[in-house]
Amino acid sequence: MANNLYTPADDQQEIMAVDDILIAQKQAFATQSYLSAQARIDDLQTLKSAILKNKAALITALSKDFGCRSVDDSKMGDLMPTIMGINYAIKHIKKWMKPSKRHVGMLFQPAKAFVMYQPLGVIGIITPWNYPLFLSLGPLTTALAAGNRAMIKMSEFTPATNDVVKQLINDIFPSDKVAIINGGSDVAAHFSAQAFDHILFTGSTRVGKIVMAAAAKNLTPVTLELGGKSPTIIDDKIEINDAVSRFILGKTLNAGQTCVAPDYILCPFNRIDALNQALSEQFTKMYPSVANNNDYSGMINEAQLQRLSQWLSDAKDKGAILTSLGKDSEQECLSVGKMPLTLVNNVNDEMLLMQEEIFGPLLPIVGYNNLDDAIDYVNARPRPLALYLCSHDENTQKSVLERTHAGGVCLNDAAMHVVQDDIPFGGVGPSGMGQYHGHEGFLTFSKAKSVFKKGKTNTAANAFPPYGKLIHKIIYKFFLK
Repeated sequence: MANNLYTPADDQQEIMAVDDILIAQKQAFATQSYLSAQARIDDLQTLKSAILKNKAALITALSKDFGCRSVDDSKMGDLMPTIMGINYAIKHIKKWMKPSKRHVGMLFQPAKAFVMYQPLGVIGIITPWNYPLFLSLGPLTTALAAGNRAMIKMSEFTPATNDVVKQLINDIFPSDKVAIINGGSDVAAHFSAQAFDHILFTGSTRVGKIVMAAAAKNLTPVTLELGGKSPTIIDDKIEINDAVSRFILGKTLNAGQTCVAPDYILCPFNRIDALNQALSEQFTKMYPSVANNNDYSGMINEAQLQRLSQWLSDAKDKGAILTSLGKDSEQECLSVGKMPLTLVNNVNDEMLLMQEEIFGPLLPIVGYNNLDDAIDYVNARPRPLALYLCSHDENTQKSVLERTHAGGVCLNDAAMHVVQDDIPFGGVGPSGMGQYHGHEGFLTFSKAKSVFKKGKTNTAANAFPPYGKLIHKIIYKFFLK
């Protein structure tokens, strides 16, 4: 399992690099502030080729950082969505860059109005540890598509992956175009306090507040991709095995260390026993072993493992019923830095795991009497990053969509909305602000600049003072009503 391996000397060196590289990137942007579509496409094709060339090294590094990171978790959660995002941007950049024609009112004719999309400049990207490739190079993709330069602060908890990503980027881009910054929390604090033209932060709500406060001193706009307790609602009609099959991969991918993983399940009281049984059967079928199974990822570090263990102990002390799934003993799993999916029944709001985002393989199950109760339960809590509904009933789907708020929703699936390139990704309220991915990412990292264009005929001169002329009376008669 990974730990912060950066020393104070390393941090000081990175802090100095942040200052120097930011100046260099701003100067470089000033000399080349609007790249052609082809130049942007070339940058993205270069990035894509480098990722594919380093695929094996990235997978090995990810597994080293996690102690054990499933190869398929890395392919599905990091590599594939990054490559898919690049491919989508390459295909659509020319369309995104086209000025958007707008209407000009009769009073101001003859004239034209349009919106052009101008690069912001230098983008600061702050990356978490759970998907260090996708959540660093994914935002980079949209930043480059919009014609910007970028600096990326990687997490201190993924040093092996950081080294590969840094070398990958250094091999294809000069540091005044794209730069990777490593180091610990002091570097992150210094990074977020810089006068970037936009900051995108992915991480916890607590740290997001700190980043936003630091950015506010420079009036730097921010996109915050946070988290929260994303619920999964099971209705009273869907076949229970079908329901479980819709969300279990979203919960077990990367051992639950995913910001959009189902955090807790809302299930009709009379279906909870069947749900527990179906979860046990499907998990054991997917992972016959946890401790000695390379398909099941480990916890990123000892601190996260201890946090989850303490939350389970806290829940048990407060009356929860814990069911560890799979055939391995708890001690076998813990000894190799892993934790199996653990069901938590008979929960209450006094338990720590019902107050904070879990970010791991613990799954509380909350019973409800009717759909109104389930919706009320969700709405009584902070708005989550994602909400999932297992139901084939269109009226139920409509009711949940219209009566709840969440950053994104999956109907009969979980987490897969994140990798749909043509829909935006972002939170709402405590789960974040702003959005990116695809076209929305291009817009986030662009200034939509309004342009009003007059030709050789200047009709406005007819309305010059002195006022009270016939033209003024006609204008007011037709337009002031």
